[in-house]
Amino acid sequence: MDALNKKTIEDIDVKGKRVIARCDFNVPLKDGVITNDKRIVAALPTIKYLMENGAKVILCSHLGRPKGEYKPEFSLAPVAAKLSEYLGVEVKLAEDENVVGENAKAMAAELKDGEVMLLENVRYRKEETKNEESFSKELASLGDIFVNDAFGTAHRAHCSTTGIASYLPAVCGYLIQKEIKFMGGALSDPKRPLVAILGGAKVSDKIGVISNLIEKCDTIIIGGGMAYTFMKYLGHNIGDSLLEADWVEKAGEMMKSAEEKGVKFLIPVDNKVGKEYDENTEAMIVNSDEIPDGWMGLDIGPKTQEVFADAIKGAGTVIWNGPMGVSEWDNFAAGTICVANAVAESGAVSIIGGGDSVAAVTKLGFADKMSHISTGGGASLEFLEGKDLPGICALNDKD
Repeated sequence: MDALNKKTIEDIDVKGKRVIARCDFNVPLKDGVITNDKRIVAALPTIKYLMENGAKVILCSHLGRPKGEYKPEFSLAPVAAKLSEYLGVEVKLAEDENVVGENAKAMAAELKDGEVMLLENVRYRKEETKNEESFSKELASLGDIFVNDAFGTAHRAHCSTTGIASYLPAVCGYLIQKEIKFMGGALSDPKRPLVAILGGAKVSDKIGVISNLIEKCDTIIIGGGMAYTFMKYLGHNIGDSLLEADWVEKAGEMMKSAEEKGVKFLIPVDNKVGKEYDENTEAMIVNSDEIPDGWMGLDIGPKTQEVFADAIKGAGTVIWNGPMGVSEWDNFAAGTICVANAVAESGAVSIIGGGDSVAAVTKLGFADKMSHISTGGGASLEFLEGKDLPGICALNDKD
């Protein structure tokens, strides 16, 4: 898949056309109120471009997991209201329990250039997640052009992400374009040195990413819970720290592979350890080969912070996925803060890939200092693994 060669909304004429745009409006709700509308805001540039260029815009998205049946608590009504607020025009919701129903068809037929409507939750239909042709055709029947701007679901082959692309000209919106530009560029033609920082709890979750990045990086930095599996391979005593015993050998193979390729592979030299898994546990700093029995590593230590920050300093590109410790606890956030600070000050092209690392840099106030924060957890991981993402593969290539 040459992700960098996909057509975008600017490569086609949308004037007077019915454009079905798949967005990611999977926002958190509490008692029917949206608690975080970042994903809606992220979709606005694409929607505004389509409106300003005279498209008749039909938006669609999933929300939560209604598991293929109509459940009012998963309705996109709050999203329609929020979109109306941001766009300054009424965004009508086609209230069909079967998504492409009488309301949707009538509304789509009456849309004028520059107007916007929203379909109900595509996951009300069980066919959606099975990528069944029948529902893909129903969706496609409403429009002339398909725009995918939902990077968060690009790793899923569903009716609204890939199925519909078989029946309509398919291009990407600004959000997917930005993801492809930053993440695709970092993997295919990075400004060097390329430094990857990988944290989080489990080695098993990141095996594919580490293997792929060993082929591409100059330096790999390992922190978080998964570092203890690498320490175990080196024969260190890791006390009660997180360990995936089945992956110790594999961790060792990766360290050897990095060494053979001349890739610097850094793991913590000291750790902040706690007596139990609790924010206010008794804690102390110990070297990586001296974690006492009954204690567990919960963050990287000060020497490690220095080593990691030093490795980040001269980077041209940084890819970061996963915190260095239990960063949601103030007592064990210092490692993640230090790394975030080093990335922010490095002047490198910095790409924060999905999930917990995004939450960490946002909470710690570093978000605006990063070049790119990915909008897809699972999708960005698979992209970094070098896997083809069906939702992007399905789009038309530039001529």
